[in-house]
Amino acid sequence: MNVPVSRRSVLRGAVLLGTAGALAPALSGGPAAVAAPPATGGTPAALGRVDQPVIANCATWGARPPSSPVSVVASRPNKIIVHHTAFPNSTDYSLAHAYANSREIQDLHMDGNGWLDSGQHFTNSRGGQLTEGRHGSLYALLHGQTMVQGAHCVGQNSQAIGIENDGIYVDVQPPQALWDSLVVFCAFTCQQYGIPASQIYGHRDFASTQCPGLLHDRLPELRSAVAARLG
Repeated sequence: MNVPVSRRSVLRGAVLLGTAGALAPALSGGPAAVAAPPATGGTPAALGRVDQPVIANCATWGARPPSSPVSVVASRPNKIIVHHTAFPNSTDYSLAHAYANSREIQDLHMDGNGWLDSGQHFTNSRGGQLTEGRHGSLYALLHGQTMVQGAHCVGQNSQAIGIENDGIYVDVQPPQALWDSLVVFCAFTCQQYGIPASQIYGHRDFASTQCPGLLHDRLPELRSAVAARLG
């Protein structure tokens, strides 16, 4: 995402852990009021080599309901696209800030851009906390057969999982916690959807934008790290 910093404020807020996906009502645009159990045991997608990271669903971080039903694509995504939010680089690495950040993004996307919900599927905070972005994205990821149509990259929204990394990285590198979390998230997502590590891209690969800043230069490193985790 490449929204000018002037449209964004330094974020504040409050938070707690969430570990699982929005239930099926979120796929039709309804509120995700309850967190589903983590993908363990009998779910085939959970039997892979990469453990499911902690991802807070929309209900956990206090998302607004979508303004209209989200669209579900009845096929798996074929790539991951990495973004940075272009928000100021906060030094608050807390869970509280991560949740407030997710609410700020959703407000911007719904009220400023006129979208039905957050545009990205997932968000990664500077402290390395992962949150669900668009409603239903986590449910789809845990089941590994469908995806929610996003609004993060023109021409790719029905075939690419978009992850926003909080901050702006045109001149500075992200915190290690964010990087480590991005590696784990991408590895788990590749495992769930059968996406090769080579199919991890940056927003800049598909649009005229600075996004995701220096993270784009590190895509070969990211692909290698993800491939190593996948085995």
